[in-house]
Amino acid sequence: MSTGSSVQDSMFSDGDRYEGFMGRWSREVAPLLVRFAMVRDGDTVLDVGSGTGALSTAIATAAPSSRIVGIDPADSYVTAAQARRPAGRVQFEVGDAQQLRFADRSFDRALSLLVLNFIPDRSRALTEMIRVTRSGGVVAAAVWDYPEGMEMLRVFWDAAAALNPGADTRDERHMPLARQGELGAFWDGHHLQDVSEEALTIRMRFASFDDYWLPFLESQGPAGSYVATLVASDREQLRARLRRWLIGVGPDRPIELRGRAWAVRGTVR
Repeated sequence: MSTGSSVQDSMFSDGDRYEGFMGRWSREVAPLLVRFAMVRDGDTVLDVGSGTGALSTAIATAAPSSRIVGIDPADSYVTAAQARRPAGRVQFEVGDAQQLRFADRSFDRALSLLVLNFIPDRSRALTEMIRVTRSGGVVAAAVWDYPEGMEMLRVFWDAAAALNPGADTRDERHMPLARQGELGAFWDGHHLQDVSEEALTIRMRFASFDDYWLPFLESQGPAGSYVATLVASDREQLRARLRRWLIGVGPDRPIELRGRAWAVRGTVR
């Protein structure tokens, strides 16, 4: 996932690092969005902000006769996606969600997973998704519930703000479209029909505290970028607080956390 903004692109600069950080979550929630978007076998599907390919792979698995195109502005993400899904019915290419190269009504479905609120002009991106989807086709997206339902990041930002109140300004809970009803209102505002919103919930098991913590050191996403700004002593304080909050003072053990995303779908007129 990359966004077309130089500041935000620095948060999503390496496909392999992102895969180890948030990619595992994307792979779990992607099949839920595919089902919610009612993708049918044989559909032509556009994956907007395809990142390392989690959604395109889920579509290909659920609908093996479909043709899928994934676009992302980051070369490294496209390369990572291609390496994980060899060329065939799934095609990955560099592209901008805000200015799609495709002709009007080229796709049966246009989907976007966990990226829409990072796109600088998200209204333009949605307008483009609608433009390239045929009449009667479906446009759907999902965004993490950062304020409450994405526990991996919720506990991180709560710990960071407890140590440094200034960290709150970086917290993804302030991002648009992340609360119940916001995606639905956004879809309604773009004149899509039969708009429906639903929670998509998964659970992620971490083998140990390090399995949770170490991906934050890869400088990916807002949380990883925040960790990269910390001096070693502050970073250790944050690590220790998170460990105490997640597993207490006892020995290391597995951790299980919930991830909830809000999903929306609508039909093109």
